[in-house]
Order: sequence, then structure tokens, then C-alpha cells
Amino acid sequence: MAIGVGSAAPETAQERREAKAELKALQGRHEVLQRELRRKERALAEAAALLVLQKKFQALLGDED
Repeated sequence: MAIGVGSAAPETAQERREAKAELKALQGRHEVLQRELRRKERALAEAAALLVLQKKFQALLGDED
């Protein structure tokens, strides 16, 4: 059973159980995606910092020539 916008509230006990299970699964997936996003954001920030440091290092070496 898919819960979408505008769907009626579950009426039977079985529908409520299914809706609760689906909600729990979606919440778990959401948490996994949030963790993945945080990991990727940290990796991107690290890569950007390394690029900045690399450019600064190259600029310093360029000044010594």
C-alpha cells in the first residue's frame, strides 16, 4: 500500500500496520540518505580545502623562481 498525498487515513488494523511499517522503512531510508549526504559533503569540503592549499603552495613556489 502506497501512502501518497491525498490518500485517506488507514481504516483497518491491517492498513494501519502496513502504513506504520512503510513509515518506519521510509524513516530508515531517510537516515541512510542523510548519513550519505553528510559523508559526501565532508569529502567535498576536504577536496576544496586541498585544492586551495595546492594553489597556495604553487603560488609560493612560483614566487621563489
